[in-house]
Amino acid sequence: MKKQRGFMMVMAIFIVIVIALLGSYMVRLSGVQHATHSYTLQSARAYLAAKSGLDWGIASILKNGGDCTTVSAASLTFPGLNGFTVTLTCSDSIHSEGINNNLKFYKLNAHSAFGAYNSTDYVAREVEVSIIK
Repeated sequence: MKKQRGFMMVMAIFIVIVIALLGSYMVRLSGVQHATHSYTLQSARAYLAAKSGLDWGIASILKNGGDCTTVSAASLTFPGLNGFTVTLTCSDSIHSEGINNNLKFYKLNAHSAFGAYNSTDYVAREVEVSIIK
């Protein structure tokens, strides 16, 4: 009887294939982690751009004596927004509370966006605030 030979070669090939598959999986997982981090960062930037738009709108309303005309449908492209476009909308209404006590309510909405709608780097956030004066 002849001794069987080559069994260790099959085991070595199997181990090399398993290690190669694990390595390719780790490389792919690393790429997904980098993309997720990038999307999270852009999302935070979009939120802060919308919040900056709200701050600008609040300051404009309070500075102009409570007028929505300067804020309504304003599109902001300040240099600090780094490619984000912020669109503001404003609505106001007067409510009576008691005798000779009229309160003016303002509703500000800021929508920030970056990139084209169907692109992979598109991100958008919307923030809203109400002011009573």
